[in-house]
Amino acid sequence: MKRNIALVASLLLAAGFAFAQTITGTVTNGTTGKPAAGDEVTLLSLSQGMQEVGSSKTDAQGKFSIKAPADNKVPHMVRVTHEGVSYFARGGPLMPGATTAEVTIYDAAKKVEGIAQTVEVDRFQSDGSQLQGIALFALQNQSNPPRTLAGVETFQFALPDGATIDGGLVRGPGGQPINLQPTESGGKNRYAFDYALKPGETQFQVSYHMPYSGKASISPKPLADVQHFVVMTPQGMTFTPKNAQRFQSMPEQQGVMVATNAKPGEDLSFTITGTGVFQAEGQQAAGGAGGDGGGAMGGGGGGGENRPGGGLGAPIDSNDPLYEYRAVILGVFALVLVMGGFYVIGKSNTAGLKTAAAGVPAAVPASAAVHAPADRNSKLLDAMKDELFHLELDRQQGKISQEEYVKAKAALDETIKRAVARTNS
Repeated sequence: MKRNIALVASLLLAAGFAFAQTITGTVTNGTTGKPAAGDEVTLLSLSQGMQEVGSSKTDAQGKFSIKAPADNKVPHMVRVTHEGVSYFARGGPLMPGATTAEVTIYDAAKKVEGIAQTVEVDRFQSDGSQLQGIALFALQNQSNPPRTLAGVETFQFALPDGATIDGGLVRGPGGQPINLQPTESGGKNRYAFDYALKPGETQFQVSYHMPYSGKASISPKPLADVQHFVVMTPQGMTFTPKNAQRFQSMPEQQGVMVATNAKPGEDLSFTITGTGVFQAEGQQAAGGAGGDGGGAMGGGGGGGENRPGGGLGAPIDSNDPLYEYRAVILGVFALVLVMGGFYVIGKSNTAGLKTAAAGVPAAVPASAAVHAPADRNSKLLDAMKDELFHLELDRQQGKISQEEYVKAKAALDETIKRAVARTNS
């Protein structure tokens, strides 16, 4: 009898060791090019919300090792905190069976040179009752050596008079859109995001609405240099700039007007009249053409003989003056349309979480249709980890009720389970 008990105990112990795993990896400081020593590393489980299931610190060589729970069916995230800023492993979540992760962090500062705003896209539509707007801003951190801009109000912007904010999104370099509400920033119609600007491109999006009676006068004045200021309107709406020479139409893109090299405080006023909404099928087509910011967009810029339909024309023997900016503008153009699926965020963070939980699976494949199913699942899980993190944060800060938390978490958990099931199948 004792021999049988000992045998069973040995088998159970062996099984435990068989399923247990250790997550190892290396953290590199992208600012110094050296191993990151002494940084906190946290292992997050994506099975029942984003829960901390292990932690460690990097050694002098930037290496870490964390014991993971004995469950080989659950994806995990590796998060490294450096100078108050969180960084995640390259490639997104660790799928079941993966045991290594590489993370790059950067030194943080409250003032960083080399950050520029590449694009502002103002997208308008109206069904006649109100004017709906989406403002998207793209910033490029090209600091040298690379550093992260951290602190409060890292990005400030302005909205039109009478605008009521519905929600905000942010997407860091290589990440997926997450919910983030902008705050008022002193001064009329001025707002800001508190979000660390890491090296690479960060995009912010704000959805808002305002009263509309068939005509609206918009008077944008950039707060900083903007390489490309873009206005998008659907069929049925008319865009009339105050200075007709300042805007040019985007070749082969109806309803897209561009002003290049806008300066702080410059008057870019325009008037919008009529009604119209962007059609879903048009969004999908544009999103597919724009791809995910890679070669597909570059290919779309061919044909230097295409010329603007308004504003300053190009000499007949020269390239379209917007040609060199086409890939950049179309990239953000496609991003607006893909992220536009998140426009129905609603007027509360809870609604945003529910919408994102239901909408991300449809949005991610739209920008990654050329990738394999496993890659789509990875992108989906990458988006889910951000949603889970902010959901847990809202619960701890008391921003949502327990009932709202349970419902939103259940939706996210179910999405993760489906993605993991597809990956294992």
